[in-house]
Amino acid sequence: MSVIPFPSKTRRTLRQALLGAVAIAALGGVALDHGAFAPGAAHAAASQPSAGPASFADIVDRVKPAVVSVKVKLADGGDADADPDQQPMPHFPPGSPFDRFFKQFGMPEEGERGPRHPGHGSMAQGSGFFITADGYIVTNNHVVDHATEVSVTTNDGKTFDAKVIGTDPKTDLALLKVKGESDFPFVGFATQAPRVGDWVIAVGNPFGLGGTVTAGIVSARGRDIGSGPYDDFLQIDAPVNHGNSGGPTFNAEGEVVGVNTAIFSPSGGSVGIGFAIASDVVKTVIGQLKDTGVVERGWLGVEIQPVTPELADSLGAKAASGALVAKETANSPAATAGVKVGDIITAVNGDKVADPKELARRIAALGPKKVAELAVLRGGASQTIDVTLGAMPTEKEQVAMNAPTAPEAGRDVAKLGMKLVRPRDGEEGVRVADVDPDSPAAERGIQVGDVILDAGGKPANRPEDIAQAFSAARTDGRKAVLLRVKTEDSVRFVALPVKAAS
Repeated sequence: MSVIPFPSKTRRTLRQALLGAVAIAALGGVALDHGAFAPGAAHAAASQPSAGPASFADIVDRVKPAVVSVKVKLADGGDADADPDQQPMPHFPPGSPFDRFFKQFGMPEEGERGPRHPGHGSMAQGSGFFITADGYIVTNNHVVDHATEVSVTTNDGKTFDAKVIGTDPKTDLALLKVKGESDFPFVGFATQAPRVGDWVIAVGNPFGLGGTVTAGIVSARGRDIGSGPYDDFLQIDAPVNHGNSGGPTFNAEGEVVGVNTAIFSPSGGSVGIGFAIASDVVKTVIGQLKDTGVVERGWLGVEIQPVTPELADSLGAKAASGALVAKETANSPAATAGVKVGDIITAVNGDKVADPKELARRIAALGPKKVAELAVLRGGASQTIDVTLGAMPTEKEQVAMNAPTAPEAGRDVAKLGMKLVRPRDGEEGVRVADVDPDSPAAERGIQVGDVILDAGGKPANRPEDIAQAFSAARTDGRKAVLLRVKTEDSVRFVALPVKAAS
């Protein structure tokens, strides 16, 4: 039963009418409609479950002491405006109530992250929370990035110096340690992921006002907002504002289910779309930072891409899911174990993989030297491959592994909507010199400078090889030809319709 609230005047009128009807019925002057006021109807209405908990006060009383304000002094090279949680403050007329309110609470001037002191860098602030009694605190990496000094202020107003134990920019997490005392109130992580629709409570230090609590529900799970390779965010509609970064998101039992890290907002304020790093990710990353100060991730040594319906049809897969291997790095764990280009990885250690992002998260979480059992679809047949994972290379090492080659120009393959050229001596593949913007090739993302390495599962060393692959596909009755395409330092598969060359 849904209840629509009435305006106050209507409620008073309805209440008076009902009281009048009851009074008349008590005097025996009117017979009530038994359909509307049947015996037990009032009890049934009263026993309907409420729309939500009557109050979060008990939970808040329990967890709020563990939430802290994190204040940071930035190095001169730090970008005080780089915090994605920070947005310019709205302009209020001088002397207005809002202007006086924000000045009272020490808010920065419009567009500033905090008070600047020439020669002493700038200040920033966010939120965090204790996870141990001896002073370990979780917050966001972007809160403490470029920090020279860090301090935390507890719910009861005490301030402590803190040290950055370790950071992980790829998940935007950081671990701090308070110096001195060892009897801090702390909170624990949830053992079970929340469901979409579950209540959540966000606690933090928005606008520098001190500990503030907001509530809402989980709007979605597994969100990828493009902030990093291991995105796994909860989307929540609990209001999250300036300064909430690094604060915890609790479930209705007072367990941490996420760490507030970003909002989607065209205005700079909360519009009901906030994002929290899922607690499963947080536990793994923070555990490593606490043990070693760094995060080591497992590495397969392959470039992967999503499996589209066209690719699935070309590769003999029944479903467009999993992660397609577009390239394997020489001497990598995957290559050594026998993973090949064109394989579709569908599961890791028995757990299904929906897409490349999920595969990347699973492999990374396992860590180096662990054995991953990969379920692989190859040529329409399933098999398993055991891979002993390596350690994720640094960014410089990855660049060295994937050095791009120089462009070249050449001849026409007009029916495909591309101009292709033979490779130079020592180069592999056929280079794309021009693309018709209205062609199927352009629609599928092929662009000038790309190199087509394979066509129809065979190496392509000249434009004629690609034309022959389309001719063979028509003869075999296939709908598309699978091209393996290199763009700068990445490789992917593209299924180009056979009719494109007809």
